[in-house]
Amino acid sequence: MKFLPVVLANFRRHRLRTILTILSVLVAFLLFGYLSAITKAFSMGIDIAGEDRLVVRHKVSIIQLLPESYEQDIESIDGVANATAFTWFGGIYQDPKNFFAQIATDPDEVWDIYPEYVIDEESLARFNATRTGAVVGKQTAERYGFKVGDRVPIQATIWQPRDGTQTWTFEIVGIYEAAEKGADDSQFFFRQDYLEENSYTGGQVGWYVIKVDDPDRSVELARTVDETFANSPAETKTETEGAFIQAFADQVGNIGAIVTAILSAVFFTILLVAGNTMAQAVRERTRELGVLKALGFSDAAVLALVLIESTIIAIIGGAIGLGLAWVLIAQGDPTGGALPLFYFPIRDLVLGAAFVLLLGIVAGLLPAIQAMRLNTVEALRRD
Repeated sequence: MKFLPVVLANFRRHRLRTILTILSVLVAFLLFGYLSAITKAFSMGIDIAGEDRLVVRHKVSIIQLLPESYEQDIESIDGVANATAFTWFGGIYQDPKNFFAQIATDPDEVWDIYPEYVIDEESLARFNATRTGAVVGKQTAERYGFKVGDRVPIQATIWQPRDGTQTWTFEIVGIYEAAEKGADDSQFFFRQDYLEENSYTGGQVGWYVIKVDDPDRSVELARTVDETFANSPAETKTETEGAFIQAFADQVGNIGAIVTAILSAVFFTILLVAGNTMAQAVRERTRELGVLKALGFSDAAVLALVLIESTIIAIIGGAIGLGLAWVLIAQGDPTGGALPLFYFPIRDLVLGAAFVLLLGIVAGLLPAIQAMRLNTVEALRRD
């Protein structure tokens, strides 16, 4: 604290330069926050993917369907606790930009497969009793103002109704919530039997999710499932839920590597900017540093003085940048639905704070060493 008045005086020496340096650090950490949220959105549930869940899809591609008869065969395998089918609907609500996942499934079993989705008993009873019923996630319900009892028309894109129209109408019978951060509460579940009765599914479904008794047997069970349907017209590929989600995310590229490359370039640039600012400040204060040494300041004290100055600049810019990122990202998905799990993870916030301190120290290290090594007599002779 005894160095604080000296440090503040140095900041006031070139206020515009100090402000611009702080702004550059601020922008870097604001970008860090947004890129962290984007990475989290694309990983979409990998962190909380159930270790006891496997996903069974067509061996060729996920867009290829599987027979609904597979469910019984899968559940007969020793070690499989439950299996249920899911089918992607892909409809449009009012406008194509209003994207949210609509999925047909079993109204009873989906909650057993995904215990992180919480629904009350009353809503569950209505879901079972209502053929056209749908349960929607809290995020999507709030976004479009859906309430229990609302009738929601959705335009068909893949599954055309048997009556020749283009519109399916669902009744909202419940709203589910996510029990933990990172669980997807943006989905729209409706009944598989309603889809089958009113469209031409041909007794086929999109994919199966399996709940296993023992996660340690997941690899063995995945192999058993695939062997069960080997050489059939619809061979399967079974993998852990985490691997399935990661493969789905990788279809748009290695987002993690792209983000890392962008952040590396940004932080390297900011490091040069901040380092150059501190080096310039030390050069301009050579005589003053000589005076400090003549007054009895040790080499270590001069080193600390410069490092404290660079760290304070990094902390001010970084803290404002991370804070702004936290507030802005908390406002929700900026794409209007394409990134339903858009949030700034606490882990990345802590990592950002560590980067702030690291940036402050590294940026000031060379100028600080230069200041520490100054010869007192030579420094006092400089203009």
